[in-house]
Amino acid sequence: MSRYKLPSPTLTAPGVILQDIAPTPREGLMTGVPVFVGGTQAQTNQQLEYIASPKKLTLWPEFLQQFAEFSLSSYLTQALRGFFENGGRLCYVLLLPQESEQEPLFSLNTSTLGHGLETLESLTAIDLICVPDLMQTPSRTEIIHLQSLVLEHCDRMGDRFAILDSIHTENLEEINQQRQQLIGNNGAIYAPWIQVETVAHYIPPCGHIAGIYAQNDRESGVHRAPANYVLNGVLDLSLLLGDQDWQYLNVDYGPGVNCIRSFRNRGIRVWGARSLSQIPGWQYVNVRRLMITLLRWAEYNLGGIIFEPNDTTLWTRITRELTVYCESLWEQGALQGQEPEEAFYVKCDEETNPPDLRNAGQVLVEVGLSPNTPAEFIVISLIHGNGGVTFA
Repeated sequence: MSRYKLPSPTLTAPGVILQDIAPTPREGLMTGVPVFVGGTQAQTNQQLEYIASPKKLTLWPEFLQQFAEFSLSSYLTQALRGFFENGGRLCYVLLLPQESEQEPLFSLNTSTLGHGLETLESLTAIDLICVPDLMQTPSRTEIIHLQSLVLEHCDRMGDRFAILDSIHTENLEEINQQRQQLIGNNGAIYAPWIQVETVAHYIPPCGHIAGIYAQNDRESGVHRAPANYVLNGVLDLSLLLGDQDWQYLNVDYGPGVNCIRSFRNRGIRVWGARSLSQIPGWQYVNVRRLMITLLRWAEYNLGGIIFEPNDTTLWTRITRELTVYCESLWEQGALQGQEPEEAFYVKCDEETNPPDLRNAGQVLVEVGLSPNTPAEFIVISLIHGNGGVTFA
């Protein structure tokens, strides 16, 4: 990361020399950190008190130890296992008690999930949400309604991204209808369901996908699409999808369903990086998550300037810190452009902050980014001539 340095002061006589240096930005927040939300049938007051807040996990055995006394669904358990098997290193778990014993085992309803999402509002360490137990709900209409609540939560918070599961079906039309009903900028949907060694039935893939997100962020960065990775611990798929199926489930340059596909001699891989956003330019998971990461970084690093005088000194400081951060993104290859000026711009001055805005106690900074997008289609032209076959 580039650092802007002030020139050394000229020392002409002994004494104390004062030099005003603005603090350098702190390191960015960790990405690829999900919270897993699940249902449980907590029986005692002690159990209810324990699960009142999200629990931090860094190893798969920690999950088994901390929640050994709870009745948990295989969906949640296998999602956590899949997360760590596929490169995850840090996550949180929030268990929600069922409100009635008459409800289906481990299912979530609007009230229970809503309460859980409110609890997560203060959890700033996460940037992903997975709710595998949501798929225990018998009604497909209710599943889509609950997934919409998760998307609304992510859009309102602005600092997290939902990894959603498709409904368990072999009918592609039903999956496509589910995609069309889910509207949100900060989420993506994956299909089909997967089979693992430890359970006989198929399970939602969100936990394994979250592990891929974490592995991708650590190895390459949040700006790279979390796709074309082999899913560890997956034996089979509930539905074998081909090229035509992918085309059916994905709108041209728009929202789509990210397929999990089996390739001969290449294993079972994540084959898609589309978000559910209908905003042009935000249709890729990595682009949307890059924007989320920028917002999280700004909130984390610029929060200390609250109550500072709203003048040119403040605007200069904000511009400087954001410029340093955006330049670091460009150096990592997250942004397009041969020079920083082609990759981003930061504007915070009298034009963006007129008197009426300053009188309202607000500071407006305009940031423009040119993010890299995935190359979904690589076209190779073969030319047949007298000299044989050549590439164009």
